[in-house]
Amino acid sequence: MSYTKLQVTPITPHIGAEIGNIDLTKPLSEIEVAELRTALTEHQVIFFRDQPISLADHEVLARHFGEMHLHTGPSTESKPLPENPAIRSLHFDHTSSAVAGEKWHSDQTCAAVPPMGSILHLVQTPPNGGGATLFASMYAAYNGLSLRMKTYLEGLTATHDGRRVFGPNAPVSSHPVIATHPVSGRKLVFVNAAMTSHIDGLPRDESDAVLAFLYQHCTKPDYQVRFQWRDHSIAFWDNRCSQHKAIWDYYPNVRSGFRIQIKGTEGPSMN
Repeated sequence: MSYTKLQVTPITPHIGAEIGNIDLTKPLSEIEVAELRTALTEHQVIFFRDQPISLADHEVLARHFGEMHLHTGPSTESKPLPENPAIRSLHFDHTSSAVAGEKWHSDQTCAAVPPMGSILHLVQTPPNGGGATLFASMYAAYNGLSLRMKTYLEGLTATHDGRRVFGPNAPVSSHPVIATHPVSGRKLVFVNAAMTSHIDGLPRDESDAVLAFLYQHCTKPDYQVRFQWRDHSIAFWDNRCSQHKAIWDYYPNVRSGFRIQIKGTEGPSMN
């Protein structure tokens, strides 16, 4: 893919690209937004360096891609800003007993329509290089399945139970195990260890065994990219076709920033 405005440097063959020749503190042109959309579709997660954006800049960037998604369910690990609850603060330091996202997951898959994507801006990062985030391609995970396993999984749905993470008032939804991305048209695996409780219609022991296999398979190092944060780095991931996991190796140092989720327009599809 050729780009007229952006510098797009793939990081791995399956997932991840670093974006250059762009200033997110300034208004974006229609061409820049279109090329960012293309890069996100192609690479699933895109990264930016040295972008000291304000909260207003952060919101403007997100709104180029859709409405802002309101986090469903309480969380002790991220907090909404009082002046704008769609922006959540993620701050971890020596007082933290846990951090957000230590288990492989896609964001808010317990919702009937999960977020389309998330944009995380880290303002302060650990001084010694800790606090990386791993991302995994669910396209690569699907492609890595045997034909027999693909056939078995097609048409199955699984329950995503937000109560496992967010408590008793969180939503519970059912989504296809093998979904089709609404933009790329590519097939992907849509289950994750944090949210998925069981495959619908299967005996519990069979469901547990299949999910255990899928969790291990989906997070193979072959399908991953590791992003090492620096101050004022940004990650923008397509929540529909990727999973991610935060590494908490920096205690008692500070890792602090802000996240906006972008509202999805449709639930995962079997088509």
